[in-house]
Amino acid sequence: MLDFSKTKVWGIIILLAAGIFFAVPNAFPEKQVSAWPEWAPRAQMNLGLDLRGGSHLLLEANSDSLFETRLESLEDNVRVEMRRAEGGAIAIGDVSLRGDRLRFMVRDAARVDQAVDIARGLTQAVGVTGARDYNVTVEDDNRLLFTPTPEGKADAVNVAMLQAVEVIRRRIDELGTREPTIIREGDDRVVVQVPGLDDPQALKDLLGKTAKLEFKMVDVDADAQQIASGRAPPGSELLMNADIGQPMAVKRRVIISGDQLTNAQQSFDRGQAIVNFNFDATGARRFARVTQQNVGKPFAIILDDVIISAPTIRSPILGGSGQISGNFTVESANELAILLRSGRLPVELNVIEERTVGPDLGQDSIDAGVFSSILAVALVMLFMVATYGRFGIYSCIALALNMTLIVGVMSLLGATLTLPGLAGFVLTVGAAVDANVLINERIREELRKGRRVMDAVKTGYEQASTTIFDANVTNIIAAIIMFWLGSGPIKGFAVVLTIGIVTSLFTAVTVTRMFAYFWFSRREGRIKELLI
Repeated sequence: MLDFSKTKVWGIIILLAAGIFFAVPNAFPEKQVSAWPEWAPRAQMNLGLDLRGGSHLLLEANSDSLFETRLESLEDNVRVEMRRAEGGAIAIGDVSLRGDRLRFMVRDAARVDQAVDIARGLTQAVGVTGARDYNVTVEDDNRLLFTPTPEGKADAVNVAMLQAVEVIRRRIDELGTREPTIIREGDDRVVVQVPGLDDPQALKDLLGKTAKLEFKMVDVDADAQQIASGRAPPGSELLMNADIGQPMAVKRRVIISGDQLTNAQQSFDRGQAIVNFNFDATGARRFARVTQQNVGKPFAIILDDVIISAPTIRSPILGGSGQISGNFTVESANELAILLRSGRLPVELNVIEERTVGPDLGQDSIDAGVFSSILAVALVMLFMVATYGRFGIYSCIALALNMTLIVGVMSLLGATLTLPGLAGFVLTVGAAVDANVLINERIREELRKGRRVMDAVKTGYEQASTTIFDANVTNIIAAIIMFWLGSGPIKGFAVVLTIGIVTSLFTAVTVTRMFAYFWFSRREGRIKELLI
């Protein structure tokens, strides 16, 4: 026959039923679907900004926070390089960060010139202008002052905004299926539009966090009365502990930063939602060394200058992984994992405008697009039936199942359909019909050669399937490259195209072949002629 076991038949039927099951919610209004029982599927395919509208935010960078962060990093570099100075460490003190300037005192006046050379070596050139990002000057004979140059400020903002756009895109669209619009506006602003999201608050909650993760040692020697009065011991700072609702003294020195994380996932520990994380090789070595040296001491896990956990190091942590626990819900733990995976924002972004937006195309254009799509599919089905008879009917059923499977898979992924995605959708429909045309024409050729009907059908499927597979592999390669290198609508087109190619191969070849198997199995030995 056509090589279909009962197990294979039932497997195909179950896959088709699952696709239909998950596609059903798209046929009903969202409010009605939300009232369905918990066991029923509720996920619906989102429509893009051009088809449905969504949330709009205008974000502005807080450059003050950017320069403060850069100066903190510069301070760490100064301390390291002064300790490594040729001829022995250069002692410095009275380090202060005020505004956008960094000052420190060189204790040995005879080594001021050497300290100046080291400090200027820490500055960087800006583009090809010859300017540096910081000017280094000497005050009062032994005090060094770092002052950012105008060119350095402009370059810092530009680099930070470029990084911020990519971090925002990763936070909103990890799978490339939501198709957000993220556009830089001016020097320090970003426009963010997310389709299908009617509440800007959810978007603000996701983007409003810098997600600056730091690990610091708790200052166990800090005086409780001093902390209560709001004063931090030298070398320490006071940060709010979210668990106890009170400030805690922690060392200013950062042990490990979130930049050294490679992954973060929401999980459970003893029924409580937690976040598991992994360090890169450098972070794992540093974390292992610190935990070995501080067994029995507490350390603070700090997110955006708030202590979210302060566990005690019970034993050295050598595996390069750990967990963050606290009063998390599943949603908040998953949100934190997304923030950590996507990386921290290099600059704090403030929301200066928010609103919901309507469809760009207008309802008339949407209705016209839907009508033209239905008309095109109907004409294609009519052509297939008129040209290939019974096997044309099989092709039409497979085409309808293919479209249903695409909708079902996109609903499961939470994918967003925009005009580029719709183009990918239509393209896969055409590819599915093209596969059936190849199969049916191959069967015709075998019949002309005088083969028996069953042999002609079997050979037609076998010979055409190879050609169809080879052709679609090239399309998938192109889609993977578009997804890898593209962004926004291009990624969305690639996602829909890939899903459609896989489902069309399944329906156009496997499903129609199963239909032929059913027909032949009921009429074995009685089919002498096939009109195709």
